[in-house]
Amino acid sequence: MQQTYQRLAEKIEKQIDLLEEKVAGVHETFTNESRTFWETLQARFETVQSRVKASGEEAGLKSHLGMMEARDLLENVRESAEGFLYTVSKNRAREIDIAELKAHLAKMDAQTKWEETQKELTALYGKSKSEVEKAAKKAGEEINDIMVKLSQVL
Repeated sequence: MQQTYQRLAEKIEKQIDLLEEKVAGVHETFTNESRTFWETLQARFETVQSRVKASGEEAGLKSHLGMMEARDLLENVRESAEGFLYTVSKNRAREIDIAELKAHLAKMDAQTKWEETQKELTALYGKSKSEVEKAAKKAGEEINDIMVKLSQVL
């Protein structure tokens, strides 16, 4: 299972790098607010990336929980990222509603939901290790799919 996570981590890392390269090509045209949002978004991607990488290095329940946590983090920012990247790809000069985007990103920082999920998953893991492993693998594949789709927007 660790090898699976390591391969997924490598694929996800490549997708994040590809996305960052594409945005770097149009970064000069950003407004200050857009530039600030992009920097925040990059930090979120790095958090996802480090969580996925750590999952490949950890064993057992911790690695499965880490992969699912990374997927939840990415899911919380996906809509904002898609909207932002669509705007960038069309090179439009319209302003981004920063307040709404910041509120959306703030959801990612809400640990309450994750703590509850982690407790449920710990209980589930005790009952059915293979089910948790399948869910963690699926979460990793979904992370990669989301990153592929985001990089295709540009």
